[in-house]
Amino acid sequence: MPPPLISGEIRRAAMKRLALLAVPALLLLSLSFLLLRPSSPPLLPSIPDDHRARLSVYVADLPRALNHGLLDLYWSLPHPDSRIPASSDPDHPPPRGGHPPYPASPLIRQYSAEYWLLASLLRIPAPDSAAVRVVADWREADVVFVPFFATLSAEMELGWGATKAAFRRKEGNADYRRQREVVDRVTAHPAWRRSGGRDHIFVLTDPMAMWHVRAEIAPAILLVVDFGGWYKLDSKSAGSNSSNMIQHTQVSLLKDVIVPYTHLLPTLHLSENMDRPTLLYFKGAKHRHRGGLVREKLWDLMVDEPDVVMEEGFPNATGREQSIKGMRTSEFCLHPAGDTPSSCRLFDAVASLCIPVIVSDDIELPFEGMIDYTEFSIFVSVSNAMRPKWLTNYLRNITKQQRDQFRRNLARVQHIFEYENSHHSEDGAVNYIWKKIHQKLPMIQEAVTREKRKPEGASIPLRCHCT
Repeated sequence: MPPPLISGEIRRAAMKRLALLAVPALLLLSLSFLLLRPSSPPLLPSIPDDHRARLSVYVADLPRALNHGLLDLYWSLPHPDSRIPASSDPDHPPPRGGHPPYPASPLIRQYSAEYWLLASLLRIPAPDSAAVRVVADWREADVVFVPFFATLSAEMELGWGATKAAFRRKEGNADYRRQREVVDRVTAHPAWRRSGGRDHIFVLTDPMAMWHVRAEIAPAILLVVDFGGWYKLDSKSAGSNSSNMIQHTQVSLLKDVIVPYTHLLPTLHLSENMDRPTLLYFKGAKHRHRGGLVREKLWDLMVDEPDVVMEEGFPNATGREQSIKGMRTSEFCLHPAGDTPSSCRLFDAVASLCIPVIVSDDIELPFEGMIDYTEFSIFVSVSNAMRPKWLTNYLRNITKQQRDQFRRNLARVQHIFEYENSHHSEDGAVNYIWKKIHQKLPMIQEAVTREKRKPEGASIPLRCHCT
């Protein structure tokens, strides 16, 4: 039997009710669309200062001799760094009127993140704008920060201890003894046993930091300037000497964080910008190893190009003044790979409002996903850069309007690469590092949970072959 027909009056009443219900439904649907539709991320996202959004950090208990005590030792060293001319070491003898909080030597200062990150955890009370809060109980922490100045320890051994070849040996190596003490202390703590170290943070900005014990701390969150210092180690596990075949088993963008170098040149504000008659500028060593062979070929291709300045030199006082002048009077600053895919030169260019031209196919950059480097940098493949006159022709075709926009965008991001005085600023490098670590928290927590169910005696190899 067919269903009864609805009468015209009932139908009209039902339609009215449906119409009344449809209005708020449509409004709600429209609002949902506006809230949920994808949009391109802003150049500089805000960092929430809500307490619930803060990263909870426990600072591992290490002797002062492994952090600030190393600074005392550094300033007491009796002679200059053996790797550079005595006149180029600004720290030995220490400057009159007191020394800076972290070494001024460019070989060391570029890696100063370890100092500023620890400083941000020692502020009591923490400012409301801080991205972290320090907890006294490791069981309440999201992550465990290991306060070892690994870069300073390695650099003192390289500059005042054994030769570089001897640095790789353990015998008579003061840096190795410190590495060993740090690992033994940290891994003996129940916090490490709980997570297998996956929620621990080590600052390894120097490519030589923690050289002898890297396999032991590989599960941890490593703060590095790039993955270049790990290539040789990883090529062994990949069964190849080619960096193109590397399978990263100790470092990965899934767990580790790329942090900025500390720039060595003073910041130029947009209001101070002057004419820039030079097209492209580079200052540094021509001859490097591994990926730095690209630099040598680029040099030969471009050294005689008009409006291009290629200078070789060390960042001592004279070289620093040359770099300041060169970067501030050039439209573009060349950033080719060296011994590693990145260098401090990139952040000096940002500070100088010189548009970076990055020729480094394997480069990893700080805070990606939070900022878009294509808005203030030029990326060129190695294969294109190796073509005669290709790069200079490409740069000359970038209009003044485009260059001015790049430079305005550079000015907008300068502050997020600032370490000094940024450990109490919500928009400086330190808070951005903590924020980046916080973004990885779900992955870290999942790794910790998986670690807890691993049966005793099981041997599971590292399988993180991801970039």
